Amino acid sequence: TMKTSIVFLLCVSVFPGFSQGRVVGEDEAGFAECNAFFPGQVPPEGFTEPFHVKICQQYNKEPRFATLYSTKDKIPLYSAFKYTKSAQNEEENWLVEPQIDDPKNGLHEMVPEADVAATVTNLGANQALTSDYVGSGYERGLLNPSLLNEEDFQVATYTLTNAVPLSPPLSKSWHRHVGMVVEHALAPHCSQKDHLYLLAGAIPSSVQVKGKVSVPETLWLAACCDAPGGWSLGLVKKVNDENSLEDLTVGQLEKRLLAGVHLFKGSCGEDNQSQEKTEAVLQAVSQIRSGEQVGTSDNQEAKESSLVRKVAGIIATPFIKLLELLIYVFVELVKFVFYLLWLIVKRVVGTVLDGVHSLWNGVVSYLKAISMVLISIPYDVGRVIINIFLGFLQLVQDVASLTYRILCIPMGFVLHLAAFPYHSICAIPSVLKDVATGIWGTFSLVVDATAALLHGFYYLAGHIVRRFVPKVSSDD
Repeated sequence: TMKTSIVFLLCVSVFPGFSQGRVVGEDEAGFAECNAFFPGQVPPEGFTEPFHVKICQQYNKEPRFATLYSTKDKIPLYSAFKYTKSAQNEEENWLVEPQIDDPKNGLHEMVPEADVAATVTNLGANQALTSDYVGSGYERGLLNPSLLNEEDFQVATYTLTNAVPLSPPLSKSWHRHVGMVVEHALAPHCSQKDHLYLLAGAIPSSVQVKGKVSVPETLWLAACCDAPGGWSLGLVKKVNDENSLEDLTVGQLEKRLLAGVHLFKGSCGEDNQSQEKTEAVLQAVSQIRSGEQVGTSDNQEAKESSLVRKVAGIIATPFIKLLELLIYVFVELVKFVFYLLWLIVKRVVGTVLDGVHSLWNGVVSYLKAISMVLISIPYDVGRVIINIFLGFLQLVQDVASLTYRILCIPMGFVLHLAAFPYHSICAIPSVLKDVATGIWGTFSLVVDATAALLHGFYYLAGHIVRRFVPKVSSDD
């Protein structure tokens, strides 16, 4: 899926050691840590051109297979690998090797082409790029087929340094033939499957894709079972005959390659091979080839019978197009209805939210007014209490003044009584006057005190009435 591809590319960018295809240095022996993919850890001999680059293909910091790449032809000459287990093809995530074009770039691993397009000098000068295959009519055919690998070994096969230009039918035929031969003929007849060594290669031709990438003229496979009762075998497929599959010895295969080429150490024990095992392998390959030829004739009959289906398809095409138009109109109508419903819901929700906002503002204003009234009540009550207290003090003052005046009356009476002999007769009018004055003063004080008390209660009642009884408008 697209999500899987994005996750894979992010992992490659963030974790440098996640996927690596290290270019082996000239001072290193063979393919360095990838020598394990050759019998006796000895790579093929005779590939000595200066444009031959050795690559140790790695993934998750582990060697997965080895590749000898031609920077002149922009294709791999061979990939060396071991058969792990057949598996379904995973998502293709194609990578490039920056060091082939720019050894000084500091990148020591395979990376997605888009990630280094602007940073690697002369990208594509010595290797093929995805753009070289676009619109060319050729596919990126894997020398080390992904279907013969599983998990991390399979993911590592999707690199352009493991791919050659193949027509779509030839690519399918190559992968099908190699997969069937390895799985049903080679692996079952090797006593130790981890000692089954495979070399898949291509012989470049003069035909080039976009004047850059060489198209193979021949595909070949060499197998070596380096175990007790071992054997070796070579297979050749011509690109101009997708159904061809020729078996031959490793020595015969080497003669079709470059002069002086030796694929396996000691020809993989060619002089000491088990004749019985070799014949069993050849018989299995022959059976696979025979089955493919039968399948080819069946395919021819299927092609003839498909002509009727093509004619029927041409007749049915207008009706199919009409049905597609009706489906398109129906889908657009449904989309319009949903859009209209969305607008209605949006408008209704907006109106409801506006009403709620207005209601909230009203509630806040009401609570604010009530709060102000409640806050003013203690102030008014305190002022009334203070006025009552002041009136009470005034009453006490009046009572004290009245008491003082009453107490002053006997003292004057005693003085006048002591002077009675002298003033007895003359003082009678004055005494009567003073008594009348005292009585009047007492009465006056009582009246003043009563009036002051009534005035205080009247003021309190009037204030309470003004505060808590609603005012009646003049119109009412």
